[in-house]
Amino acid sequence: MIEGKRVVLVDDSIVRGTTSKKIVEMVRAAGAKEVHMRISSPPTSHPCFYGIDTPEQGKLLAHRMTVEQMRDFIQADSLAFISLDGLYRAMGEEKRDPAKLGYCDACFTGDYPIPLTDALDHPPAEANVPVRA
Repeated sequence: MIEGKRVVLVDDSIVRGTTSKKIVEMVRAAGAKEVHMRISSPPTSHPCFYGIDTPEQGKLLAHRMTVEQMRDFIQADSLAFISLDGLYRAMGEEKRDPAKLGYCDACFTGDYPIPLTDALDHPPAEANVPVRA
């Protein structure tokens, strides 16, 4: 069905990269000539402390790799993410306005809406998360 074809995969995010890597491998094994990934969120480079189960920051692929390094890791022919402003435009906003945030985007920006009290118990290097001043 996909043998010899160029395939574009769309996913909501890349967190650790392990799932994306497996999917790219499966599509290649099915005979795709090229595999391109498009991600409908900005790179997730900071952990979420508000209900999304994300690993510690050091395990987030976007925290430790450039987009090109991530592309190489998942073995895709190309990799692109929506920009932060593009995400806001998709939600009907002109762009991200840091002075008037209506959405939490801390997992993309590291700009947490409230201080991370658990992180304050440890120096920022140990906590591995930014502490908002």
